Amino acid sequence: MKFREEMKLARLVLPIVFLSTAVFAEEINEIMDADPDGTVSISNVAGSVEVQGWTRNQVEVTGDLGSNVEELIFDRDGDEIVIQVKVPRNSDSRGISSDLIVNVPEGSSLQVNAVSADIEVSDVEGELQLESVSGDVTASAHAADIELGSVSGDIEVQGDKQPIRSRMSTVSGDVDADSLAGEIYAESVSGDVSLINGSFERAALETVNGDITYHAQLLNDGRLDVETINGSVDIDFGGDVSARFDIETFNGSIRNCFGPESVKTSKYAPGRELKFTEGDGSGRVNIQTLNGSLRLCK
Repeated sequence: MKFREEMKLARLVLPIVFLSTAVFAEEINEIMDADPDGTVSISNVAGSVEVQGWTRNQVEVTGDLGSNVEELIFDRDGDEIVIQVKVPRNSDSRGISSDLIVNVPEGSSLQVNAVSADIEVSDVEGELQLESVSGDVTASAHAADIELGSVSGDIEVQGDKQPIRSRMSTVSGDVDADSLAGEIYAESVSGDVSLINGSFERAALETVNGDITYHAQLLNDGRLDVETINGSVDIDFGGDVSARFDIETFNGSIRNCFGPESVKTSKYAPGRELKFTEGDGSGRVNIQTLNGSLRLCK
């Protein structure tokens, strides 16, 4: 008897439970014609933003909106498409998390701004400006310049070795770049910076607390500037390099595969420096560390 009563109660309660959970998120599926090389601007407060390039001259938005989201703005103004998750003013974080999946023409330029959301972009060939306050930023880079930033999150970029201008910055997180080329500026306050499989005319890498890795080619007349406060530096040039080297560390060893040995800057301090020329010296390599070892090879 008791069992039958419990089953009857369950049949009454379960539909209410399913109904209540269904309103927590609203599915979206909208599409709009777009310029093949226009601009797409996306704004999302919390959740995630995933953008993919495709061959159609349309922008498609799918995903889920949080229960407390006011609306999804999806408008076109000339060659610009605007996608914005609008949330109530002075709202707390409950019920505003939204996950967006956006398909855009592959030639689009892209601007994404997020607060507490991860950003992931692939197969978009136009310029990228991606910023998140608290979230990771992941992107593939092609023939156009990129600017990626996060306050609390990692940055990861996969290039295709076409020369572009790249800028990547994070306060608390790592920066990892693979197969980029051209000019790059990468910095982290508390995190590692790593460049591999690339070729650069100009590269500037900075950390406060973190290691720096540069396993890439430095082109003729190129310039590499590396600076870290607390962290090791690992430089491994791909191919031949011609440059004047100016290296200094206050507290750390220097291993130089090119031959010349470092010397102490003072008999009263632990600092060491290394100056030499490789090849015709057409480029410049400047490296400064405060606390950390240095490895320099090719």
